[in-house]
Amino acid sequence: MADFVEVSARLRRFREAFMSLGIDAFVVRDTSNIAWLTGFEGVFDEEQAHCLLVNRQIAFLHTDSRYSEACKTSAEDAPIEVDDSVCGHADWVATELESLYGSRGLPINVAVEDTLTLRDFRAFEDALYALSFTVDLLPLRDTVLALRGVKSPWEIQRLREAQAITDACFAHIRAYVKPGMTELQIAREMDRFMFDAGADDLAFPTIVATGPHASSPHAQPGSTKVQEGDCIVMDFGAEVAGYCSDMTRCLFVGEPSEKLRRAYETLRRANEGAEAMLRAGVTGAEAHNEALRILEEGGFGGLMGHSLGHGVGMLIHEEPCLSPRNEKPLEAGNVVTVEPGIYVPGEFGMRLEDFGVICDTGYEVFTQSDHSLVIIAS
Repeated sequence: MADFVEVSARLRRFREAFMSLGIDAFVVRDTSNIAWLTGFEGVFDEEQAHCLLVNRQIAFLHTDSRYSEACKTSAEDAPIEVDDSVCGHADWVATELESLYGSRGLPINVAVEDTLTLRDFRAFEDALYALSFTVDLLPLRDTVLALRGVKSPWEIQRLREAQAITDACFAHIRAYVKPGMTELQIAREMDRFMFDAGADDLAFPTIVATGPHASSPHAQPGSTKVQEGDCIVMDFGAEVAGYCSDMTRCLFVGEPSEKLRRAYETLRRANEGAEAMLRAGVTGAEAHNEALRILEEGGFGGLMGHSLGHGVGMLIHEEPCLSPRNEKPLEAGNVVTVEPGIYVPGEFGMRLEDFGVICDTGYEVFTQSDHSLVIIAS
């Protein structure tokens, strides 16, 4: 798990963010945000069973008996107090706030994440408005996600570790694939390798698509067999210590056609051109548009359809994004993918993806697999 210094720094940044808005306490219900703020590793699952209350001095985690032992063990080395009282989260928050602020009788501002269901929000309203002092309940958007978008050196090291497994997987699979294998057979071998190499989990379900099937960017591997002349798209990643990697590479079965070779050369220029311009201060829209310009220049305009990239961290899709809608300047410490694609329905698809960290002077790529056109024997 993250160490005391790392967790303390995260909580300090969080407090600075909400205190600057005049907030006295913040209720966090999103599990991935709770995992980031607490630094607890291997404790939480996908169930929304937890509630974190952070005020200007203390952080309290409310959980239940299924998780309390693991949470309390993790909290021994973290500035977090764990409570497994048998009650609803809204009533628990009201009780804690009454204990913290009731004797003062002064009005306080309490924030909640706007991702709460309406039912949960109403429960918090009812519980907090019944207190003996005035509470203003304010739904706020993406407060924790914005902080998560700037990675610490500790987090960057975990991302590099996850990518090292992913790079090793590509080196293995390029020697493994043979014509006649199915997409699913290849995907399962990639998954097996990543787990055997030390992955705690997959960052996301592995994508393997060949031939015309690859023209769907998120094609699911199935019974389609690799054939001579195909371009095989493989999009995959490992999860290590709660952090994800993400990369996409292509394999060509036998000598590629002139169109496939020209498309790949254009795709490579788009990837490398966008990466070369990335640095703090560049916007996601500018990077996206640069990739589109290069694809258009190479004769493959209008064939990408998706954003150039996205943030990666504890989740495979985080902030910020490299998209035409993101006019916000990137910051040093943002970790993003660069993944231009070319998709021709009925013919082929291809994508080339790295990920790395935005720096003041450029883009430091974690991905070690190079961009060479890789041909396997037909």
